[in-house]
Amino acid sequence: MSLNYTSMSRNPDKPQIDPERYARLMAEAKAPYRGLRMFIYLVFGSSGFIGGLVFLAQVIAGRDVAQALPNLALQAGVVALMIWLYRLDKAAGDRASR
Repeated sequence: MSLNYTSMSRNPDKPQIDPERYARLMAEAKAPYRGLRMFIYLVFGSSGFIGGLVFLAQVIAGRDVAQALPNLALQAGVVALMIWLYRLDKAAGDRASR
């Protein structure tokens, strides 16, 4: 099966693709799986935030502070990393769309 490139040229009889849909497809082609990455950043950031609240409550209550402090720092690091990755990805997407 071979492709005939002359048949792929623009034909006025064929309907053209909607410009909005074309823009959305081009954005996806430039940054594949961007929506999935943004969702993952949101989910992991939320998980880190909830975990941080739990460990902060343990520290405030004074329960097993020696173990809760490193875990609190880890959760804060996860939240900071997800915020940084989100902003980095968003800035790259904004530059690509210009």
